[in-house]
Amino acid sequence: MRRRTLLPTLLLPLALTANAAEDTLDERLARSAEAIQPKAIAWRHDIHQHPELGNQEHRTAALVAEHLRHLGMEVETGVGTTGVVGLLKGGRPGPVVALRADMDALPVLEATGLPFASQVRQQYQGEERPVMHACGHDAHVAILMATAEVLAGLKDELPGSVKFIFQPAEEGPSDYVYDGQRHFGARQLVEAGVMENPDVAAVFGLHVTASMPTGLIGYRSGPVMASSGDLHIRVQGKQTHGAQPWDGVDPIVTSAQIINGLQTIVSRQTNIMPAPAVVTIGTINGGSRHNIIPDEVVMTGTVRTFGDQVQQQVNERIERTARGIAEAAGASADVRIVDNYLTTTNHPTLTEQMVPTLQRAAHERVVVSPMVTGSEDFSYYANEAPGLFVFLGVTPMARMGKAAPNHAPGFIIDDAALLTGVRTLSMLASDYLQQARSAE
Repeated sequence: MRRRTLLPTLLLPLALTANAAEDTLDERLARSAEAIQPKAIAWRHDIHQHPELGNQEHRTAALVAEHLRHLGMEVETGVGTTGVVGLLKGGRPGPVVALRADMDALPVLEATGLPFASQVRQQYQGEERPVMHACGHDAHVAILMATAEVLAGLKDELPGSVKFIFQPAEEGPSDYVYDGQRHFGARQLVEAGVMENPDVAAVFGLHVTASMPTGLIGYRSGPVMASSGDLHIRVQGKQTHGAQPWDGVDPIVTSAQIINGLQTIVSRQTNIMPAPAVVTIGTINGGSRHNIIPDEVVMTGTVRTFGDQVQQQVNERIERTARGIAEAAGASADVRIVDNYLTTTNHPTLTEQMVPTLQRAAHERVVVSPMVTGSEDFSYYANEAPGLFVFLGVTPMARMGKAAPNHAPGFIIDDAALLTGVRTLSMLASDYLQQARSAE
């Protein structure tokens, strides 16, 4: 059941009317974040050099758990699979705010040339593959570990508690089977009760991006990242000799017609004025020999939308189009769409409330982000409590436009960005708790 926690209505936001004591807290947070920067960089380099795929993050989880225990937190390990959750109880009563980082890497061969580049190989869907932190989750973990230390040092002043969520398998588990049954990552942690006991009033997260300059924070109210569905189409024909196609039913030609038909779903059948949508076929496999028309063809792809209603409409039209074209050719099409990620939506009231905090944390270097057709399972946390998910730029200005994007073999993070990340998460948690206390 979807649960929404109502936010306190604030007449005077803390960030705009800070008194001397609150300014002092800001200064202490800033000094602590700067002091821990060398440790955060060392953590990131270590985690980057030892990446782990989804649900295999044993080393990373052990590093995190040891750190949180050292800080005196209540720590739960093995959440979902390899998840780690720490609870920092403040010195005064108040609500619970959650901060989240994802820990998993990708099956990518690193090509950065960094001295701490990955040489790791792991099993991915039954095959040994090179592994790299090509999406920046190493930075997310290091930032949240540093944030935990900063806030633990000031816990006596916190009116409430902070739940630190270190999540596995945001990119999906390494042995994932697309059966529509297995849940992973954030969804698995939510089902395990991570947003409860104690209940979370608000949740914050960030993601590094190569598309923004180092230290710049991007945010957006409302839908910010797309939902994601995995598309699987099996076209069943009738095998025959390639010289006598009339004796069979050609699933290759039928599949080509289906692919063309799918392009009309966004271009002709979906109202994209409110928000964009994407339907992409990424693989197509069929046949074993040049002169044999095969029995079947299997295609896979991805579906991206913003909003549950559009997602349902697009899914229905994919099924109708694929099955109708197959039937007209005398073939059949089995269509499955596994909805893995919800639309990541920033709660409008929470976003407005925390923008002044973002501005202070990033020294006014804050911009409104465009919608992103990439997907994030932070959406499952934000479906349980008001959430705010922001982007952190990690590319030096001199390399803008030339830097490799996230998920690329040459993706590189500017370590200077970690300080802004620690300031951002620390201040979001502190400010939210202070504001909630003031509103009582």
